[in-house]
This record gives sequence, structure tokens and C-alpha cells, in this order.
Amino acid sequence: METPVSESHMINIDAPALRGWPLPMPSGEGDKEVRGHVLVLGGSREMPGAVILAATAAMRAGAGKLTIATGASVAQLVALVIPEARVIGLRETDEGGFTRDTVAALNPLADRVSAILIGPGMQDEAATAALVRALLPRLDGTSVVLDACAMGILLNPDLEPGAGPFRFEQPVVVTPHAGEMAHLTGIAKDEILAAPDLHAAAAARDWNAVVALKGARTIICAPDGGMWQHEGGNVGLAISGSGDVLAGIIAGLAARGATLAQATCWGVALHAQAGDRLAARMGLLGYLARELPDEIPSLLEQAARAR
Repeated sequence: METPVSESHMINIDAPALRGWPLPMPSGEGDKEVRGHVLVLGGSREMPGAVILAATAAMRAGAGKLTIATGASVAQLVALVIPEARVIGLRETDEGGFTRDTVAALNPLADRVSAILIGPGMQDEAATAALVRALLPRLDGTSVVLDACAMGILLNPDLEPGAGPFRFEQPVVVTPHAGEMAHLTGIAKDEILAAPDLHAAAAARDWNAVVALKGARTIICAPDGGMWQHEGGNVGLAISGSGDVLAGIIAGLAARGATLAQATCWGVALHAQAGDRLAARMGLLGYLARELPDEIPSLLEQAARAR
């Protein structure tokens, strides 16, 4: 089935839409390589948990292989928490970012990963933007998801005055909430909240990116004009680490072979459904972001049976 793209109508991400847009499934004879290799680049001395959450979510979404690249100061901790992963320790800046030799350290992986998530738990926005700018040319053909600090590349200081917004050579996924969108665009947060569809569509077109503008009503826009919306989930999802889990789910689905738009739409839906399950079992408030990934495999199985 063709991707449900419409330039004039917003598509609701609901059960019928997802049934008509099934995720790619590995064959019964497929090995872990067929299921895709995801690289999660992130973490820092102060926030090692973010990369753990994202990486766990990527695996729960069905990726077959996992590599985590994180600060050398926390690499051993991350490796102990996620024994399924290969963990690469990177040199860090004094501000908590990664040094430019990260590109050389990751270069051998560039042609072997199916999807890369950059950003969870990273600090030092300027160093992160420089790192993303240096990495992107090596990621041709790789699905790229930028979250949190990594979206700072859109504030590219190297652009000439009046040159217009930063534009990716190849489409990527970016996952801002309204506050981050305000930071990235210079548009007041209240204006973005008043017209999220307009601003998400403009950003997707200008940046050449699939934009997931997160909120109680999440808007997803693709650079080709495709527009989707998701209303659901619950206030319990408004918790530390929830965005890291969402980004990890999207990266895991992309590693399996989903397009960027499909991985983002499905990721938003699965994230919300996981929150609904936890709220029904535990209560609306108080469940934790680290509990969300455990709900994903059964949700995926349920969706597969419903086709």
C-alpha cells in the first residue's frame, strides 16, 4: 500500500489508518541483521539514563542489533544496564558534549547501521550541532532521528544572514515539543500552540524533515506535504524520559525498514497506547518512562493480529 500522503487533508492516526499501513515484518527465516541495526548516540555525565531509555525502546520496537555511543564517563554503566548492546565510549567536552573525534570513532559504523538516533541526554548544544553537521554526510542511506539537543543543528551559525533556514540534504526526523520548536524557529511558543499545523508543515517543508510536533495533539508533517495528527495518550506521559522513549521507538521502527513518516506515526501511536495501558493498570499519574518500552512488543503483536 502506498504511504497515505495528502496535501489537503490531515490524516488521523487511528486503528484503521494503522491497519492500512502495516509495518514491515522480517521473514520467519530472518536473522538479527534483517531486523536492522540501530545506533543510539547520546547520554552524558548528568543524563546517562536518557540513552538507556531510548536504546531499550528501540530494541522493544523490534530492532535486531543495538550499538550505543555515549560518554566514556558513563559507558561502563550503560553497558551493564543494557547487556544486549555494544557500547562505545566517546571523549567528552568540559560542558558534557562530545569532541569532534567522535566522527572518526563512529566512521566504521556509518555503513553498517540501518538507523541512528542522536540526541537523548546530550549536553553542550554547540558541540552537538557541530558533531551532527560533521556526521550527516556519512549517513547517506541511513534513517536519521534527531531529538533533544541534536536538533540544535537547525540553529546553524554558519548560514549567511538572509540565507533562510537550515535545510537537510536528505530527510531526517525531528521531534520537538512546542517549547523546542519556539527555540528552533524563533517564533513565540504561544504562536506555535495557536497554529501547530501551520508551523509544523512550514518547518517540514523548510527543513526537509519529518517533523513530529509533540503535544496532547501531536502533529506530524513530511516535506512532501503529508500531514497526520494523533490525539490520545494521557497526562501521565508528561514525565521525564518520555520523549527519549518515543525517539527510541521511532528509531527502532525505522531500523526495521519503516519509512521515516511511517516510523514516526506508528511511534507516536505506540507511545500513547503504552501510556494508556500503564494508566489503566497503575493509575493516571505515577508510572515511569522506563516502564513504557515493556508494553511495545505486545502492542505490536496485537496490531499484527488485527491486520
